[in-house]
Amino acid sequence: MTYSIVARDASTGELGVAVQSHWFSVGSVVTWAEAGAGAVATQSFAEPAYGPKGLALMRLGVDAQAALTALLSADELRARRQVAFVDANGAVAVHTGDQCIAAAGHAIAEGVSTQANMMRNDRVWPAMLEAFHTSSGDLAERLLTSLDAAEAAGGDVRGRQSAAMLVVAGASSGQPWRDRRFDLRVDDSADPLGELRRLVTINRGYHRMDIAEEREVAGDVAGALAEYEAARAFLSGNDEATFWSAVLMADAGRVDEARALFDKITVREPGWAELVRRLPDTGLLRGGRSVVEELLAP
Repeated sequence: MTYSIVARDASTGELGVAVQSHWFSVGSVVTWAEAGAGAVATQSFAEPAYGPKGLALMRLGVDAQAALTALLSADELRARRQVAFVDANGAVAVHTGDQCIAAAGHAIAEGVSTQANMMRNDRVWPAMLEAFHTSSGDLAERLLTSLDAAEAAGGDVRGRQSAAMLVVAGASSGQPWRDRRFDLRVDDSADPLGELRRLVTINRGYHRMDIAEEREVAGDVAGALAEYEAARAFLSGNDEATFWSAVLMADAGRVDEARALFDKITVREPGWAELVRRLPDTGLLRGGRSVVEELLAP
């Protein structure tokens, strides 16, 4: 009751899975991925256990096909399942049971599998694969393009409700929270793909803020400010990056520039003014109370 894609980016090694369905919170069931192991989509009368069990096998070095075959052999309801694996080497395995509701099928190529069931027509999964191959950008962008192609080709016969995307690094750092590039879910929406794309954009902005903080800690103020500026381009209507950029400017002695930014955001949300008053107590505004007064002076 879903269309999805699992893929490995050949240039970065990133692994990802993305999905859309007329089913509430599809991301809580279908999407699984782990850096250094692989990515899994489990759908059509979905058995979520294919996710953690498949990743556990691939983590041990079992290739995608062997891992999927082993799990299917123990599943009495495999005729109703649709499951796809891609491992960290780009090997792909997919199963569409003969009792999946039409239109149902899959298409595979090196490093990617697209699969769907309960579709309006049998053009959906080939369109997804073609879109992935002809698209550009990073893995997240190509996954979004593939989902859009599925919808354009007909999509789920019942319509749309939820979507999700999970993208992880190709190799494990031993810190799973750092390995997740995108971990996004739209649980219930009239336009789940539009909302998913919006969340991907916000995710990109917050990622640039993470980089900004790392550069600030390293003493690279100019680099940090450049990253905050890049973040602001992704975060239209969200003043988080603007606030912390202004704080960094003030710490660097550029109080007039910082005040110009504060004037704009405190008009939209007075709570930012209250927040900046609290910063000297934490050491986050090194100029102390006198700088706060300058920043917030009428």
